[in-house]
Amino acid sequence: MSAAAGLRGDVAADRAIDRATLVSWLGDGGEIAVFDLRPPERYGAGGTLQGFQAAPERLDADIEQLVPRRSARIVVVDDAGRQATTARRLHARGFGDVSWLNGSVADWPPDGPAFAPDFWAIRRFAEDVRRDGGTPSIAPADLDRLRRSRDDVVVLDVRTPAEFQLGHVPGAVNVPGADLLYRFADLVPAPDAPVAISCAGLARAIIGAQTLVEAGVPNPVWVLEMGTKGWTDAGLALARGGGWRFGPVSAQAAALGRQRAARLPGAREVPVVGAATLADWLTQSERTTYRLDVRPPEEVAAAAGSLPAVVAPGGQLMLGTHRYVAVRGARLVVTDDTGPRAAVTAIWLARRGFEVWRYGPEQRRYL
Repeated sequence: MSAAAGLRGDVAADRAIDRATLVSWLGDGGEIAVFDLRPPERYGAGGTLQGFQAAPERLDADIEQLVPRRSARIVVVDDAGRQATTARRLHARGFGDVSWLNGSVADWPPDGPAFAPDFWAIRRFAEDVRRDGGTPSIAPADLDRLRRSRDDVVVLDVRTPAEFQLGHVPGAVNVPGADLLYRFADLVPAPDAPVAISCAGLARAIIGAQTLVEAGVPNPVWVLEMGTKGWTDAGLALARGGGWRFGPVSAQAAALGRQRAARLPGAREVPVVGAATLADWLTQSERTTYRLDVRPPEEVAAAAGSLPAVVAPGGQLMLGTHRYVAVRGARLVVTDDTGPRAAVTAIWLARRGFEVWRYGPEQRRYL
């Protein structure tokens, strides 16, 4: 029986699909959410089918957020035989177009773009940005010598607080990647202070450093080569603890952040959607729309009157979209409170090929 026929009844054996069908669906240009139930270590090893890694219990708790449109096409895959049971639960929750892969995803070799883990594509994208933009870099040993010779060197670490706490360059400041321009004047008040951008490896730091370069900050800016891994590989010790701890941004820094965001290539091409249109999009039965708040979670929680949204800090969303957006081909709407963080996030998502809009007053096309 076809998948379409299976929609008329309960999810059962006739909603199982084979490898050829899933490959076809992944390439047909339509929206699709592939939920990969394998644990992270097996999901990351390859053969991920462009899937969203989620344990069954996470799907049970978060499915309405992960798939905001109940008629979206869903496929569940696994290597432990849980896909049929999980698919049936999703169907019982009211998701109408649910299939499961017949067989183990572990049997599928990662032999093409349909099967490559998302982080491979992310790494290639960042390396292309670095090559095309000439993003400057600095070796860990050179940064260490520079820090010892002058006291105005600033290291900005764009990872999550949890990652930062596990180990960071001594003296580094943990700042969300989308906040770099927004808070830059507060974090780096001296226009000639050297600035190094760090992450665990390279990708997020490349995007952060290239954002600063393209926005025209006056400071010398570098990517820390291979981030904290490069630091320890060079025999240097990491510091531990800490994380995002910010007060309100100064009016001067916020204004300068908006001005610099407006200089970024592609800034004025990001379309703006207003409240009425967004409300209509969120009720559409034929298209999935995500509303993504790119501020840090603590800031969203403290803000009064925030519209319901997936909290997806912009610096993580730019490259880790697969951690927040399960439906491939969906429309993304990003928002913050003042504009520049959503704008920076939207610019990079657009460069990666997503359909992305910034939420704001429709009569004001930019910041």
